[in-house]
Amino acid sequence: MQVAPINFDRFNTLADEDAHARIRAARAKLGNKAVLLCHHYQRADVYQYADLTGDSLKLSRLAGQTDAEFIVFCGVHFMAEVADIMTPDTQIAILPDLAAGCSMADMASLAKVERCWRELAEVLNPDETITPITYINSAADLKAFCGDHGGIVCTSTNAKTILAWAMERREKVLFFPDQHLGRWSGHQMGIDLEDMFVWDPDLEMGGLTPEQIRKAKILLWKGHCSVHQMFQPGHILKWRNQNPGGFVISHPESSFEVCKQSDFVGSTEFIIKTVKEGAPNTKWLVGTELNLVDRLAEEVKHEGKVVQFMAPTVCMCSTMQRIDPQHLAWTLENLAAGNVVNQIKVPPHEAASAKVALDRMLAIS
Repeated sequence: MQVAPINFDRFNTLADEDAHARIRAARAKLGNKAVLLCHHYQRADVYQYADLTGDSLKLSRLAGQTDAEFIVFCGVHFMAEVADIMTPDTQIAILPDLAAGCSMADMASLAKVERCWRELAEVLNPDETITPITYINSAADLKAFCGDHGGIVCTSTNAKTILAWAMERREKVLFFPDQHLGRWSGHQMGIDLEDMFVWDPDLEMGGLTPEQIRKAKILLWKGHCSVHQMFQPGHILKWRNQNPGGFVISHPESSFEVCKQSDFVGSTEFIIKTVKEGAPNTKWLVGTELNLVDRLAEEVKHEGKVVQFMAPTVCMCSTMQRIDPQHLAWTLENLAAGNVVNQIKVPPHEAASAKVALDRMLAIS
C-alpha cells in the first residue's frame, strides 16, 4: 500500500544542515535504488552528492548503464526529459524541482517552430531543402519535430559535425534555439556570416524577406543563453591587458565576438579538460557558468593555476539553482518512503520521434 506523498511545505523552511542530514539518511536507505546525476552547472551544496557528473547527454547515457530504479537528475527539465527518453522503461527519471527549467529552451516552442515551418513553405519546400537541427537544450517535442522532419539533435561538442552532416543532405539548416552556437558552428565550417540570417519567431516570416530566406544557408533561431550573453569582448580585452600570456576559453553559447577573441572555444567538458591539462602556473579567463568556474578554480589551484570568471558580476544558471538541498531532501525521502514525486515522463509517441533524432546524432558523432 502506497504511503501518501510527503508535502514539500515541511521542507521549504528546513535549515541547510538539517536538509543535508536528511539527504544522507534517505540516500543510505535507498542504497543503489537511486542514482544522483549532477550537471556541471549545479550548485556546490547539491553537487557534492553526485554519483555521476557531466553535461546533459553524457549523464543520460551513463544513467542508462546503471541498475538504478530512480534517476534523480539535478539539472533542468529538458535534461530529465533526455534521461527519460534514453533510459529503459524500468528506470524512472525525476527532477527534484519542476520549476527548474531553461530560459533558452523556452525561447523555442513547438507551436512557434511549426509556424516557422509553415511560413517557410510559402517560399520553398522545407522538407526537401531544410534540415532542422535542435540543440539538446530544448524540449522533447522539438526533438520529436526534428525526428519527424529528417532532422537531428546536436550538442555543443558535436555541433560542427552535425551541421556538416545536415548541409550534405539538404542545402539549408534551421538551427534552434541558440543562435550563437549555430553561428559559431557555421563559421567553423567556413560559412559566411552573410549567409546566416536570424529568424525572429515573433515576427511574420521571421522578419526576413523571401530573398533572404532563399539566400540563407543557415536560419538561426533568435534564442540565447541568459548566462552566456553576459560575457562581452570588453571583459576579455581588460583581462588580457592585466594578464599578458594568459588564456581565454569560452563556451560556444557565448556571442560570436566573444568566441572570436577567445583562445579556445568548446563545451563544458572541453573547458574542464583543457584547463586541467594546461601547464602549471597558467592563468585562465573562463566564459561559462559560475558554479563550474568556481569548482574548476578550486580543483587546479594546487598547480598554481588561476581560473577567473569572465563577467565582472555574479552570473549563474538561476533555474538550475532551484535544485537546492531542501528539494533534494524532499525528493529522496519520498522515494525512500515508496513515493515517486516529480517524475518526468515524455509521451511515448513523442519519445519515439525524439529518439530518432537523438539516435541520428549518436550514429554520426
